[in-house]
Amino acid sequence: MHRKAWGRLGWLMALALLWAASVHAAVGVKATRLWPSPEYSRITVELTDAVNFNHFLLKNPNRIVLDLEGVEPEAALTEITTKVAADDPLIAAVRVARNRPGLTRMVIDLKAEVRPQVFTLKPFGEYGHRLVLDIYPAAAQDVIEKQVEAAIGQAGSEAAAKAAGPGQKEANAAAASPPTTAKSKPAKQEYMRLINIAIDAGHGGEDPGAIGANGSYEKDITLAIARRLKAHIDRHENLRGYLVRDGDYFVPLGERVNRARRVQADLFVSIHADAFIKPHARGSSVFALSDKGATSAAARWLAKRENDADLIGGVNLDVKDVYLKQTLLDLSQTATISDSLKLGRAVLEEIGGINTLHKPHVEQAGFAVLKAPDIPSILIETAFISNPEEEKRLLDEAYQERMAAAIAAGIKRYFDNNPPLARTRVAQNF
Repeated sequence: MHRKAWGRLGWLMALALLWAASVHAAVGVKATRLWPSPEYSRITVELTDAVNFNHFLLKNPNRIVLDLEGVEPEAALTEITTKVAADDPLIAAVRVARNRPGLTRMVIDLKAEVRPQVFTLKPFGEYGHRLVLDIYPAAAQDVIEKQVEAAIGQAGSEAAAKAAGPGQKEANAAAASPPTTAKSKPAKQEYMRLINIAIDAGHGGEDPGAIGANGSYEKDITLAIARRLKAHIDRHENLRGYLVRDGDYFVPLGERVNRARRVQADLFVSIHADAFIKPHARGSSVFALSDKGATSAAARWLAKRENDADLIGGVNLDVKDVYLKQTLLDLSQTATISDSLKLGRAVLEEIGGINTLHKPHVEQAGFAVLKAPDIPSILIETAFISNPEEEKRLLDEAYQERMAAAIAAGIKRYFDNNPPLARTRVAQNF
């Protein structure tokens, strides 16, 4: 009996040790990623399973402490320490070490006071369980505000240069009493005020978008074309472009809409590079919002894939934004959709001159990123990145330049025929 009791006790102790070991080593690290940006820096830890964690802030010096339970400081985790760039706006360094058995501590040394957000994401697409640490500066100024300030400064410099130029007195007199002859009648494209255009480079950061046949990322191509498009738009005296993102970082779909509204955009243009399950699919497309349903099965499939960007990129669902919710649910968009279709047709005609069109008309579907109720919005699929031939064109700087020029020409054509209404908004003062 005594021997049996000891046998049972030994068996129970062995089970307890196995259980403890499994708890301590239950969660493996698949990868770590660091995404710095002008607005916030994101650290992502991808794991084999859900993880329990705790975090807190320390001062003098400023740092964030993140404790991970059941995680070992293996190479996939410690390599985050090598990914901090010297020009990271917020993170000075990252340190990782075992704090005690079964608990690993990550310490993020900071360059300033911050507002961290820590949240988890369930597996989606190619990603497993993710722990996300978003680090925002305590006193933040977003990219859009900086671009507005730069635009105001640029407009002021241009005005001063004109005022200092020769013949200013005659120019002022001519402006006060414009000629009325048919020969000197102002051209149709002379607008009454500055026109603001929000340029949205699709995807970014944790969300690569579609991956090309030869491994290129949609997020890189869209940003390159968006920057070129802004340059073309800014060459027009009465047009000003604003980049929704100007770097490799993730912006949630609803926040893209909000940024367009904050800059009081007259148009919202979202740049993408299409992908499909069949590699021979090719051509450029333009999409507008539909409040009734998609115009084709492909449009419905594409809208769902684009709308999944928040699940791929990672959105903190604990942050409630009532205004955004109201914006995304507002379906009283009949006039805006009508204007979006006019804009889309103008752009489609221009880009048809440099690439085959996938469809000869503007398609419609329920894209979340096009749901600003008062801003004409289009989504442009510049080409199929999943087609090896078109992927090669998308990576070519000359093609990117021609595509950007064609989109800008389509935008200008739209305003030639649909001049914007007068408004009493900040943008008028640029």
